[in-house]
Amino acid sequence: MSASSDFDPAQAARFAKLALDCIHKEYPNKIAHSMNSDADLKPPRQLTPAFYGCFDWHSSVHGHWMMVRLARLFPQAPFTAEARRAVAQSLTAANIAQEAKYLSEPGRSSFERPYGLAWLLQLATELREWQARANGPPTSGPSNKPRSRVSRPGYRTSNIPSARASTAIPRSRWA
Repeated sequence: MSASSDFDPAQAARFAKLALDCIHKEYPNKIAHSMNSDADLKPPRQLTPAFYGCFDWHSSVHGHWMMVRLARLFPQAPFTAEARRAVAQSLTAANIAQEAKYLSEPGRSSFERPYGLAWLLQLATELREWQARANGPPTSGPSNKPRSRVSRPGYRTSNIPSARASTAIPRSRWA
């Protein structure tokens, strides 16, 4: 494929399949984290339940980004519904709360920095782009004043303090 070639639906489907095949595949897995007690000895799906597949955390984040991007760019593709379901399964309020808790624990201030958190910011940006195209800019309440964290009913929100990334996923688009 040359640099001037268009990225077509068949190519998108191949990449989507790569991500769909791994984002919820827990093992094999490479965990690199600081343990503060015996309580930190848990399987990946419990430590970081939104991003536990694809061998390691940053690859899982990247896989989620890729699915969101491909679903946004190819909304009629056969893989899009499955990608939406997979992303919705991962990015629940409870999973994101656990991710935030995990990242804020002592000794984890450098977890996946800068590479993994750069992909997390890319995912947040892609989700905001999706929302902006679907619904206009994120807002809260009648003031229509933009906020850093969306809190409208019907939206799942995440705010991962360590990454300073906030995302909003319209349920109607992903669930």
